[in-house]
This record gives sequence, structure tokens and C-alpha cells, in this order.
Amino acid sequence: MLHFNKINDTRQQLHAWRMAGERIVFVPTMGNLHQGHLRLVEHACQLGQRVIVSIFVNPKQFNDKDDFAAYPNTLEEDFSKLQAAGVDALFLPAVEVIYPDGHQKNSEIIVPGLSDILCGAYRTGHFIGVATVVAKLFNIVQAEVAVFGEKDFQQLMVIRRMVNELCFPIEIIGVPTERECDGLAMSSRNGYLNTQERQRAPLLYKALKQAKSQLQSGGEDIPGVEVQAQQRLQEGGFRVEYFSVRSAKELSLAGPGTQDLVIVAAAWLGKTRLIDNIRLNFG
Repeated sequence: MLHFNKINDTRQQLHAWRMAGERIVFVPTMGNLHQGHLRLVEHACQLGQRVIVSIFVNPKQFNDKDDFAAYPNTLEEDFSKLQAAGVDALFLPAVEVIYPDGHQKNSEIIVPGLSDILCGAYRTGHFIGVATVVAKLFNIVQAEVAVFGEKDFQQLMVIRRMVNELCFPIEIIGVPTERECDGLAMSSRNGYLNTQERQRAPLLYKALKQAKSQLQSGGEDIPGVEVQAQQRLQEGGFRVEYFSVRSAKELSLAGPGTQDLVIVAAAWLGKTRLIDNIRLNFG
């Protein structure tokens, strides 16, 4: 597996592959890789001849400096996992490479309507940071396809809208959430949970499934379903930020006539913030 730290070196290699007629698939990550990331890589390997992964912990999407500083660095293990998974190249830039003048002075990309709701309402500037760095990475790599996990459903929608509205020549593929055997969505942040919290954490997915079942059984009181779910989570020791039934197409509030739904949730368990979602389609 090749690895690059500089933009020009990365572009030269990708240009050579492109000129050879090879389709390039890109998987952006922040490292600390788990099986969910490797499933994205596995999917990417099926979509093209060359797969490039980036590892970059983006300071611009953290609104808590301590959270950014504490983000796990598992580069040696990540490198071994990616090599074993058949990745062709790793792009590993320093912060100064992505933000030469500092991330606070950098030009920004704002995706209105999606960036300030749900997670965006609680993490000020987060999706500005996401959209900005993903746009930069897309311009550097210039892949034909990029692969993202559906666990971060709002992030996926922000990126899709950005790509559509800014005319990026790249296809965005979403891959279903990879879960532990007890249903907990795989996440780098799961490592922050202590033993007791880890035992309770699957309640988040259980609450999503219960809400889905209620709606499938003909429940039309969406606010009531949301309140019941929040109560169940609070009784389980969670501090809920939101539990909301939304349109899966635009993340607007769902009504009785909405057919394609996504139920999204974010909640704290101790010092760990967990997010998850589940889809529901009446079409």
C-alpha cells in the first residue's frame, strides 16, 4: 500500500491510475478504524480498480478543543488494517497541508437548511467543518466515487447536497451501518464507554426499533412516539439531545403522509455522545 503526506505526490499517483483507465474510489476517515470502516473499504473495492483512504482528524469540525485533542491516534493499527483490506493508497496529510493558513481563517462551505438542525443545532459549526474538509479532499483526490457510512445520516445528506449543488463530478455511495452483535452501531467513540455504559448503550438502537415498530403498526402520533422513546432512553440513563422522525429525503419533520422516513437520535451516555438512525419506508 502506498502512502502519501503531500497533495502533489497524491495527485501524481492518482493521475497515473486515471490515465491508465482505472476507476478510483475514495473512503475518507478520521482513523481509529473499526469493522465499520473496513466494511466501507470492502464496498469500495467492489466499485473500482483503485481504492484510496484518507486519515485526517479535522480540527474544523470539533467545537470542543479537548475532544479534538483526545481523539485516539491508532495509526500503526490502522495502517495494518488498510493494507490487509487491499487498499491501494493512504493519504495522511498534516493539518498544515489541509489548512496552510489555519483552519479558522479558511474559506468555508455552508450547506444551508441541513447544517443547523439536529446534530448541527448542538454542535455549532460542525457541518461547516465537515463540508469544507470533504470538499478539499474531493478536490485533492478527484475520485469517481466516494463511500460513506449511513450511521452519520445527516453528514451523508450534507455531503450529497454539497456535491449536487456545487457540481462535483463524483458519485456518493452510502453503506448501511455496521453493528455489534447486540445492535450498537460501530463507532470510534464506543471506546470511550465504560463497562456499565457499554452494557446500556444498545438501548439506543432498541428505542429506534421500537419507534419503527410503533409507526409500522399504524401509529400516526409521531410526536407521541418521539416522546415515548425519549422517556425510555432517559430511564435507561441517557441524556437525550434529540429523537426525531424525519423525511429521509430532506430531513424535514415527518407528517402522516411522509412515506420515506428516517428516525434519528443523538444521546449522551456518561461523557460519550452516541448517534444512530433507522430507516422506514411505507412506499
